[in-house]
Amino acid sequence: MKNSKTILCIVGARPNFMKIAPIIAALKATTGLHAKLLHTGQHYDVAMNLQFFEQLGIPTPDVDLEVGSGSHAVQTAEVMRRFEPLIDDEKGLAAVLVVGDVNSTVACALVAAKKGVPVIHVEAGLRSYDRTMPEEINRVLTDQLSDLLFITERSATDNLKREGIDCSRIHFTGNVMIDTLMRNLPQATALDKILEKIDNRSTVLESETGYAVLTLHRPSNVDDPVILESLLNTVAEISKKLPIIFPVHPRTLSCIKEFSYDNLINSKRIIQLPPLGYLDMLGLMSKARVVLSDSGGIQEETTALGVPCVTLRENTERPITVEEGTNVVVGSDHDKVIAAVNDIFVTGGKTGRVPEYWDGKAALRIAEIIKEFVERT
Repeated sequence: MKNSKTILCIVGARPNFMKIAPIIAALKATTGLHAKLLHTGQHYDVAMNLQFFEQLGIPTPDVDLEVGSGSHAVQTAEVMRRFEPLIDDEKGLAAVLVVGDVNSTVACALVAAKKGVPVIHVEAGLRSYDRTMPEEINRVLTDQLSDLLFITERSATDNLKREGIDCSRIHFTGNVMIDTLMRNLPQATALDKILEKIDNRSTVLESETGYAVLTLHRPSNVDDPVILESLLNTVAEISKKLPIIFPVHPRTLSCIKEFSYDNLINSKRIIQLPPLGYLDMLGLMSKARVVLSDSGGIQEETTALGVPCVTLRENTERPITVEEGTNVVVGSDHDKVIAAVNDIFVTGGKTGRVPEYWDGKAALRIAEIIKEFVERT
């Protein structure tokens, strides 16, 4: 193996950042390979990107495609169009490494595969079996294109085998999201610091019942005015029992304003915040009584933290968070959400356990297998 060999690591959206940080660090520390970082610009909020990169210790991207927003087809096509010349020009390229399930993941995997460049997929084999989710399409296609598939839970092997993927390509290495969480938990932002500019912060800081954290961003929840209204009314009802901290995603904020739903959550017991950096969110979740969310990553993080999670979706591609962790999947039904929160008040919620290989060392296992793969090819 020569030092000129390059692993081109792709990020496109904020969920990717937490996954790529430990991988780049492990590749540089243990393999002798050159880890080069490419940001597609799929999430293009410069300030937020910079905040995440600084907090997670991610190096400045070597390349930024600056793709920006667009429909799924437009965004995927534009990533491919801008990525292809870079593949052609890259010398000593050993593989393209993609993480997660965003549009950038499948776009770069497809270009690399058609160019004969090996594809490495971190967080492979997760399935919700809900083809209405664009992410599900991205997962299935990326796995079919990949030469190395790194999985976070053992059940992913069965998913991949059913889709005809040879076991020799599949490696159970654990969850790199948890590598990042464990590394950064000691630096997580304190609650009073997060709320220091909020006038009614005493509602949370002096609450005897604790507080909840809420995140909402999936189109299935926020784009439909009927579903969003129901969820916000449910949130308002829960807030009477314990205050809620709600970092509002830009998509969600836009829909709330478009449908004139501001009044539904205009309460001193619902603290609305702008999108937060990683350390702030980690600080919020780690001390929460319960987290209500439609995020996939948050299901994993709450399981690792031992914090009850009520997932506002009809399914999950991360079943281990339900089977072994602290997660309960309830969808958007008012009665089910309320029942799940009430159960947490009565029983304390699911305690769960930290799943196998969610030990902070997943990236090191991944780096070692990549090193062996490059030496063979």
